[in-house]
Amino acid sequence: MTLDSTDKKLLHFLQEDSTQTTKQLALKLSLSPTAVHERIKKLQREGIIEKYVAMLNRNKVQKGFVVFCHLKLVQHTKENVTTFEREVAKLPEVLECYHVSGDYDYILKIYMTNMEEYREFMVTKLTTLHHIGSTHSTFMIGEVKNTNVIAL
Repeated sequence: MTLDSTDKKLLHFLQEDSTQTTKQLALKLSLSPTAVHERIKKLQREGIIEKYVAMLNRNKVQKGFVVFCHLKLVQHTKENVTTFEREVAKLPEVLECYHVSGDYDYILKIYMTNMEEYREFMVTKLTTLHHIGSTHSTFMIGEVKNTNVIAL
């Protein structure tokens, strides 16, 4: 699907605040609410809009300790990769996991309450996963930019 300029504006507005009504969006886009509704439905059908979520303030829910864990597998066999990815996907503490190039195989983004909770997670959950060779943890000092808005 090719996005026109109106689709792009609509997606921008939805990324900023998806709780806006079709009437509010229609006013911003100079369209009828029905036209906005139809565009949104089409974007959903095409899989461009995957889902709507509530973004939480991690500090207010006691998850302000952010860890980036770099991880190496023992071997890069298809079985090891598949097993690790299946197991790490089950860990609710891991918000994001990326298979990457470079010195490490994966980067995990983990939200915790504090260092003690992270240590417990490492000892009891993460390092018990199959095929992990080594880990390297980096802790967030300050947040410079954090957005989910994709510029179109």
